[in-house]
Amino acid sequence: MNGHGGGGDKICAFEIAVVVPKKDDDQSFESVEVLVEEFQKVGLLVDRVVGLQNEYIKLAASLHILGQAAAELRMKKRTHIGVDLQFEWDEVEAFSNQPDGSLFSWSERFNCYCYLLYKIVNEGNSVRNLSFGPEEVHWEPGESLLRRLEFEGIVKEVFLMHDETKRKKLLRSWALNWWDLTAQPIDNICSYYGTKIATYFTFLGMYTRWMLFPAAFGLAVQLVDFGSLQMFVLPVFFICLVSWAVLFLQFWKRKNAALLVRWQLNYPIGEYSGFKFVERECGLFQAPVELVLQWGIDNSKEKETSQSEEWFGRLMRFRNDALIILSIICLQLPFELAFAHVYEVLSSDILKFALTAVYLLVIQYFNGVGGKISAKLVKYEGNKNMEYKADSLVYKVFGLYFMQTYIGIFYHALLHRNILTLRQVLVQRLILSEVLGNLVENSLPYLTYSFRKYRAVRNKRKSGGLSEGKIQYFSRVEKEFLKPAYTASIGEELEDGLFDDLLELALQFGMIMMFACAFPLGFAFATLNNITEIRTDALKLLAIFRRPIPRPNATIGAWLNIFQFLIVMSICTNCVLLVCLYDREGTWKMSPGLAAILIMEHVLLLIKAGFSHLVPAEPEWVRANRAKNASYAQDMCSRQLLRSISSEKMNKCK
Repeated sequence: MNGHGGGGDKICAFEIAVVVPKKDDDQSFESVEVLVEEFQKVGLLVDRVVGLQNEYIKLAASLHILGQAAAELRMKKRTHIGVDLQFEWDEVEAFSNQPDGSLFSWSERFNCYCYLLYKIVNEGNSVRNLSFGPEEVHWEPGESLLRRLEFEGIVKEVFLMHDETKRKKLLRSWALNWWDLTAQPIDNICSYYGTKIATYFTFLGMYTRWMLFPAAFGLAVQLVDFGSLQMFVLPVFFICLVSWAVLFLQFWKRKNAALLVRWQLNYPIGEYSGFKFVERECGLFQAPVELVLQWGIDNSKEKETSQSEEWFGRLMRFRNDALIILSIICLQLPFELAFAHVYEVLSSDILKFALTAVYLLVIQYFNGVGGKISAKLVKYEGNKNMEYKADSLVYKVFGLYFMQTYIGIFYHALLHRNILTLRQVLVQRLILSEVLGNLVENSLPYLTYSFRKYRAVRNKRKSGGLSEGKIQYFSRVEKEFLKPAYTASIGEELEDGLFDDLLELALQFGMIMMFACAFPLGFAFATLNNITEIRTDALKLLAIFRRPIPRPNATIGAWLNIFQFLIVMSICTNCVLLVCLYDREGTWKMSPGLAAILIMEHVLLLIKAGFSHLVPAEPEWVRANRAKNASYAQDMCSRQLLRSISSEKMNKCK
């Protein structure tokens, strides 16, 4: 190993790798050598590994180096008194540790690494020429060296590496721990992958545990003959389901609020919204007198510009939403109805099963295309930040998937009013979508990884670097480079692989909720699938994919609103299903039973609204903690303001 770690303190594991071309004996790669020297100058520990076709520069940093980077970034961290203050390495004892005992979270360390890598600039006044084989790289003054080498194609990629010690520990306690069903080491997941992935697995685990009640109830409704009470069982079952779903989402909000405190993240503004965080417009360390003067400045021009940008963004969002809706109506709706009609005509169950499988594969491809188009449209909406863009994209893509998933089912339920066919469709959709989905999402990345390894060996043999009979062992860093990235099917710019996982959960939730009265057994299928999903998702993250880039948000974002929308939709659809079940003559006559169902629909909507207000979105201790921290922050600002005013007055007197 080369380089140093910035002192005698504890060295972190290698977590970053830079990929550069492999150098032949007669070549001179001065640009790569300079890059390595600059990495060492900023205090990074460097280890160079030569692979089959590339060279890998592994990087690590000591706590001291990361702390200095955090101070230069003016990173805000939670102190022991509960207030977020600008980090200072000299005052490190004043700051709280993470739940796993480390000073910095994985997201904070990642930001520090990015700062250290890209802050290397040409500090001279002239262009510096660096050789790369027969070519030269012109390093401009003030330009980042790493960005220049990335632009020139010398640095092929910068990716995150797995920490083998932590990865193997998580494999034992999480991915391969089948006996505990839904138990997961959430704090360790947060420490290793960041808050967003940890939040997803917390939600998945809680959702699966809560699913045990409707699964048991659904089994009883499906298998037990209640005799003369049978006609009352489905309405009671559905009333319990709506209450269960509303309570689940409310208690998830409470759980999420507690996670925000535990992981030392900023609190949401006002009522818990699921994704909005406190964004301080002014830092605590800005001079209070200057701050007061700023508040008095007339910002009318800025307001006009802001308002025009706001309305332009709204118009762009309206235009994009209209395009998505029109594409669904003109392109997707006829295809969905044609499939539903062909399915109704076929008499063979095998043909129906095959048709459903082909349909799911085809529609998955077209939805992927629609998702990529939506991602391009979102760029022109003028959203405030990446999270708003991601939420806008989620709504659009979910609209596409919502239509393709449920239009055919609505066709069977409302037009043909054939409950047996509807139940058959639901069984096939649930089984095929879950089985095919898990098969594709786990096998495709592994096949991609295997093919990349095969291609690397084949290319090396073609170039004469390997003999036919020689077995080549890949280094660990090269294996990780060949693994696929954890990205969304619609593209990696706005969303990572969690998009597909949350989309799968939302579609599953919608299917079992909106057609619960037709197929109560669906909750049992979903529960078994989710128990398996926890372990398979963990396994693919730990063994198949590269380590993902951490994202700092700790909520499920727009998906929370989608789950709430699906509850409202389920109230409407299940009431219609009950009408179809009890109005067997098809006359839609307003008998007492049908009138009771319509009344039940309104009552369920009131129950949803009532439970949403009955169960607070935040625990009382979270609100008390926030009030205490706000009081501390106000006292600090008041003291600083008074000191500044006093010093200003004394200076004037002098």
